[in-house]
Amino acid sequence: MKQSTFAICFLLLPLGLLAQEERKSIRHGVKDYKSEEYAEAEVQFRKALAENPQSFEAEFNTGTALYGQKKFQESAELYSGLLGQTLESGQMADIYHNLGNSLLESEQYQKSIEAYKESLRLNPGDPDTRYNLAYARKKLQEQQQQQQQQQQQQNQNQGGDPDAREKDSQDQSPSPEDQEKSTQDPSAEEAEQDQQPDPREQDQEADPEEGSQPHEISPEDAERMLNAIQQQEKEVKEKVDEMKAANAKGKNAKDW
Repeated sequence: MKQSTFAICFLLLPLGLLAQEERKSIRHGVKDYKSEEYAEAEVQFRKALAENPQSFEAEFNTGTALYGQKKFQESAELYSGLLGQTLESGQMADIYHNLGNSLLESEQYQKSIEAYKESLRLNPGDPDTRYNLAYARKKLQEQQQQQQQQQQQQNQNQGGDPDAREKDSQDQSPSPEDQEKSTQDPSAEEAEQDQQPDPREQDQEADPEEGSQPHEISPEDAERMLNAIQQQEKEVKEKVDEMKAANAKGKNAKDW
């Protein structure tokens, strides 16, 4: 792609109109740029711009040095700022051309196309701008096709295989047994649970020794129980004796 550097190559102004330090810095910047020392070239062009903030040559070439360092966003911003100045049509055409290049490298293809179109309106016969315009249109078409393919892939991933969706739906559907169980009367379920043996009772039946140990009795309780038994025996004996005495008395009575 063409990278316009008209300010470096053929922007010729009388030396008397420029400060000596500004011209010196620009010459050093041009030399560094041609040696592909773009960072040093930027330093020199900014020094010239500090000497003369109105220097279109120094500012334009600063954008060119930024582009050489692949600082495409910064160079695009600088070129965009130059568009507000009152300049000749040839200068404006070169600004739009370089702006299109910076936007193209930033993959802002639609904006770069618009910039190249503006450059061609000002300089219709520039073959480099025509070539870059065609290249930008091709890159835009490729970008749109890639985005379309990514969207289709995303839709397929979200939608999934219809057969797989049907299988997942069948797997998640309740079986006839589960449906019958879910519609069963709750009281029947409770009755069925009541019929099931208590696990605690099963444990007691399985282990007869568990919980069957006799309780220990204190000597005082044992003595009271013995006294109560003896008292009951005494009362029973007294009743038996009374019954015997009554029977004997009846036998001695006179029969009428």
